[in-house]
Amino acid sequence: MIHQDISPELLVFKDDGEFPNSRLPLLIFKEVFAAGPVTPGHIEKVFHQNNWVNSWRNGLYTFHHYHSTAHEVLGVFSGWVKALLGGPDGDILTAKSGDVIVVPAGVAHRNVEQSPDFKVVGAYPKGQFPDMQYGKLGERPGVDENIRQVDLPMSDPVYGKTGPLIKAWHTE
Repeated sequence: MIHQDISPELLVFKDDGEFPNSRLPLLIFKEVFAAGPVTPGHIEKVFHQNNWVNSWRNGLYTFHHYHSTAHEVLGVFSGWVKALLGGPDGDILTAKSGDVIVVPAGVAHRNVEQSPDFKVVGAYPKGQFPDMQYGKLGERPGVDENIRQVDLPMSDPVYGKTGPLIKAWHTE
């Protein structure tokens, strides 16, 4: 089950010279899947129904990285993680089982601490495929152009065509 009355927290991370970050806000949905047992299959089903596909199950890398060719959704199905978002001077967020984070293309993210049982389902809007970027010299300005060309998803990964992501990103 999905909580229907969850409003996400929105965070915007500015370009810090190393990481492009984004004009689009990162969305954090707390306890969106907390109405029952949180299973990776259920999270994947919801993401897939909303056209966020190419899903995978694992953890979160312990080094700064971002994607210049895709937006990414992370649904925590086990344990908790402290994630540093926006680069070295960004914000640390704790996400736990049932939480969902939507990371716009260009926003740096990394795992700084986790529980032993931490796991997520990740996915991308249909038609988008992630690259891996690390904030290294030579990535820019090419990745900046990639990020500008990434299409906005037509569906929120949890709530569909009228969800909070659509309101937050399509009004930019």
